[in-house]
Amino acid sequence: MSYLDNILFFIILVLGVGYFTINVKKIIRNIKLGKDINRSDKPSERWKNMAMIALGQSKMVKRPVAGILHIFVYVGFVIINIEVLEIMIDGLIGTHRVFSFLGALYDVLIGSFEVLAFLVLVSVIIFLIRRNIIKLKRFIHSDLKGWPKSDANYILYFEVALMSLFLLMNAADYHLQLLNVGEYHRVGAFPVSQFIEPLFNGMSESLVMLIERGAWWLHICGILVFLNYLYFSKHLHILLAFPNTYFADLNPEGKFDNLESVTKEVKLMMDPNADPFAAPAPDADAVPAKFGASDVQDLNWVQLLNAYTCTECGRCTSSCPANQTGKKLSPRKIMMDTRDRLVEVGNNIDLNKGTFVDDGKSLLNDYITPEELWACTSCNACVEECPVNISPLSIIMDMRRYLVMEQSAAPMSLNAMMTNIENNSAPWQYNQQDRLNWKNEQ
Repeated sequence: MSYLDNILFFIILVLGVGYFTINVKKIIRNIKLGKDINRSDKPSERWKNMAMIALGQSKMVKRPVAGILHIFVYVGFVIINIEVLEIMIDGLIGTHRVFSFLGALYDVLIGSFEVLAFLVLVSVIIFLIRRNIIKLKRFIHSDLKGWPKSDANYILYFEVALMSLFLLMNAADYHLQLLNVGEYHRVGAFPVSQFIEPLFNGMSESLVMLIERGAWWLHICGILVFLNYLYFSKHLHILLAFPNTYFADLNPEGKFDNLESVTKEVKLMMDPNADPFAAPAPDADAVPAKFGASDVQDLNWVQLLNAYTCTECGRCTSSCPANQTGKKLSPRKIMMDTRDRLVEVGNNIDLNKGTFVDDGKSLLNDYITPEELWACTSCNACVEECPVNISPLSIIMDMRRYLVMEQSAAPMSLNAMMTNIENNSAPWQYNQQDRLNWKNEQ
């Protein structure tokens, strides 16, 4: 590789990594728009969650076919990226297969990479068939029309191209090794690409070298494009699944948080020794500026991290009883809408030099309707099913809280229940004195 090639590679690498870094900073900035919440408790349990769920894929394999195929893709991409390190070193200093000094270990590594690349190819092709030919219900749902549907296919096409280029590059390299051309010395093991190598028989050495170099450049440039595509794609979960599982709620499913200010108010009302005229002490648990959430800035930062981490796999929606009975609620759509609104708010901040200018929109009504929120049964099926510990329910409950406490916009049935509790100390429309009348009917 000439010095000109080294300089060109350096420029491409700096541009690719630099643009990715800029976008990562935007994501962090957007997540920090959320309210603060303390998720530093039980660190050992959190590390265990991240190891088992994000790294170990323990929740993915609950659906074994998709889970095992996903593990092939996941492990393949993680391990094959070790080879990317070699490509970057070769590109920067002009060497060829710089790690070949490892000898037999290098043979094992390259052989493993090839087998994994083949498994990734097979898995991705099956994923494409499931989405576009078999058309599994959760992949043709109405909330996956347009960009979300195209995005899922684009990333699969990317993976096919990257793995094919990797194997083509190795096959051409292996062919040149057999001919003992220049720097192409006998190194590495090629259990898959050796079956592709015969395609180069009869070609001139210069043409095979051109194919090998072309596949090399396209492979590394494709990886940099893929890296930067993540910012615009649902595939951010490749990176964010780890912090998302670490910071997930460790409380038992079904346990809801209470507003501290409301809890204190109720305790004050029930305390016969409390002085109702005493001035409240200023503390961090004072009455919040807004009860619940109507926009993304009202949610906490973990909920916004959830939104960016959503894989759009649809397991939550396929398990949602409200969705199964034909109601408009889709937990996947809740997360997609939250992310879309968060990106919109972030773009607003970018356009206005670091300050958000009211755009007359909000997450509630413009993205998520009250009908969707009230369709939720709060059963936690979506939380249980999510392979990366996302909680659409927490967002739903915070937005419901806003509707009830800020807008008094609860459904009539819920208003009737709360009125009955206020008047009769029970959800039913019976006078307290008549509550035991059923005994007289025995």
